[in-house]
Amino acid sequence: MSKNIKMRGIVAITVALIGLFYLIPSITGHLPSLWEKYLPHDKIHLGLDLRGGMHLVLEVETDKAVESVVERTSNTLKDLLMENRIHFRKLDRINGCVITLELPDRETSNRFEEVLKDSFPNLERQRSEWIDGREKVYLTIKNKQVEAIKKFAVEQSLETIRNRVDQFGVSEPEIIPQGNDRILIQLPGIKDPKRAINLIGQTALLEFKLVDEEHSLDEALKSHMPPVGSIIAYGYRKNETTGERSKIPYLLKAKTLLTGDSLEDAKVRISNRFGEPYVALKFNSQGARDFDRITGENVKKRLAIVLDGIVHSAPVIQERISGGNAQITGTFSMEEARDLAIVLRAGALPAPVRILEQRTVGPSLGQDSIDKGFLSIIAGGILVILFMILYYRYSGLIANIALILNIILILGTLAAFRATLTLPGIAGIVLTIGMAVDANVLIFERIREELRLGKSPRAAIAGGYSKAFITIVDANITTLIAAIVLFQFGTGPVKGFAVTLTIGIICSMFTAIFVTRIIFDHYIWHKKIEMISI
Repeated sequence: MSKNIKMRGIVAITVALIGLFYLIPSITGHLPSLWEKYLPHDKIHLGLDLRGGMHLVLEVETDKAVESVVERTSNTLKDLLMENRIHFRKLDRINGCVITLELPDRETSNRFEEVLKDSFPNLERQRSEWIDGREKVYLTIKNKQVEAIKKFAVEQSLETIRNRVDQFGVSEPEIIPQGNDRILIQLPGIKDPKRAINLIGQTALLEFKLVDEEHSLDEALKSHMPPVGSIIAYGYRKNETTGERSKIPYLLKAKTLLTGDSLEDAKVRISNRFGEPYVALKFNSQGARDFDRITGENVKKRLAIVLDGIVHSAPVIQERISGGNAQITGTFSMEEARDLAIVLRAGALPAPVRILEQRTVGPSLGQDSIDKGFLSIIAGGILVILFMILYYRYSGLIANIALILNIILILGTLAAFRATLTLPGIAGIVLTIGMAVDANVLIFERIREELRLGKSPRAAIAGGYSKAFITIVDANITTLIAAIVLFQFGTGPVKGFAVTLTIGIICSMFTAIFVTRIIFDHYIWHKKIEMISI
């Protein structure tokens, strides 16, 4: 029995030391270099309500995602009809999501129907009408496909924003869907909210388009009507002397030759010639082949690099570019270049996002919450400790030792698993303090009953623990199930409460049953006590 007590004591001390080692970095900011090299040095992460930061609710404009799919579909349809030599005219997109075109006769209409059936199963005729022997067809995407596009747009936006935030370097962000088309974002400890909003909300649609050098830019600007198949886009130029940015118009071919979907990587580089930052692009294997073909077919022509409709540069293609490398130059600061590289690596949003709600929590409010939260833990702990000592005397002191160890283990576990401590999480710790001694109260009352029956201290302790064990386990398991459900289906603050409650239940089972029993057994077997102070 003596050996058994010693082994259990070693286990308890080892667990306590591990918890303490994980907790110390959160208590003090000054750790020896040897500690940081070999021992745990992660601190407890504080949630938005404690640390301060930014709260955003974004709405994904899913209708725009549908419009983008319709636009791409109309371009593919146009190419396929030309490839199959099916005559048509006035193929256009109206009201955002309707494709219209005119077919010259019934035979062409039948051939068009075959192409539609074979290659575009998600398109359906909304209606058609015959005017002067010509058929005007109105096409729409099927409702089931529209819903799928909208759902995918939200899911892809969620993943893209999460990738951007991760690369931005925010620890413990909360990014979750809310409803059908909204995304909730909480960024604890963010120091530059404006930069974060620009990074998150930028669509980052990268396109490569040829400059239209066959038509006059001036005439297009005067008439406000670019030639068919061309668009007017703008870029910016920075005056090195005054620092002012001027707007520069470009006449571009409407057709996009290559998009950011083909990117493999984007990194910030410094120009050897001017010492200015630029973004170096590397395409994937398919993108490299496409870029090689595009540059080979358009030598001595200007290729515009367009990001979210803004022309960043339009260099002349001097020769075929192989290897899949390109670069975006412009009047970037180092921070702007880094952010641009981040959004390009993370990928473009499938649809624009709109900020519905924005709140910034100041760190002073967070510190005030921390102070009050820990004051509640200390006050609650002291009251429980005093009650246990006054009511259960030396046995109460044993329960208090287990309680203090319980708090150390909870906080150490939070640091070890990099969990986030929130204000509701502090409430979960306060609740756990009460629940931790509740198990000891059950055990002590059972021991008192055994002593009243005239049993020896050793038999009373064994009986008290064995009879209270099932009740304690039942009560804690039901609470643990509730905590797991809260974590699974709850949002930010509720999850914070569930995390600390779950950890607290597990730790209290260890301290209230395992640790206190070791102390009692030590005094019974080694000190040979004949009375229990209970």
